[in-house]
Amino acid sequence: MVIEIDFNSDEAIYVQLCNQIIMGIATSQFREGEQLPSVRQLAEMIGINMHTVNKAYTILQQEGFVKIDRRRGAIIAIDLNKLEALDEAHDMLSVVLARAMCKGVTKNEIHELVDEIYSNYGL
Repeated sequence: MVIEIDFNSDEAIYVQLCNQIIMGIATSQFREGEQLPSVRQLAEMIGINMHTVNKAYTILQQEGFVKIDRRRGAIIAIDLNKLEALDEAHDMLSVVLARAMCKGVTKNEIHELVDEIYSNYGL
């Protein structure tokens, strides 16, 4: 498991951690049913506070990416609610696209970027 945290980033560490795990799921680095390291183990591996890892795991659980099991810890368990995922993607993309349009990014450039990103996930 390779997780890289940018300690100089303006993005919160727990957000970076969540995003890294979600990208790991999308790229099949993490698979359904796979156990993530314990909060303590991951905190030590990365060199961050255990509360930060716990916050990330809690958010991932709330968003339907992991299940917390008292005996096994955090387990990859994707909630397959496609309609909810589409609604969330719509909301997030609306802002991203508006920002890009304000900066002069064209529709074709966005399409090329989406195709490139999807190809990274083997889709």
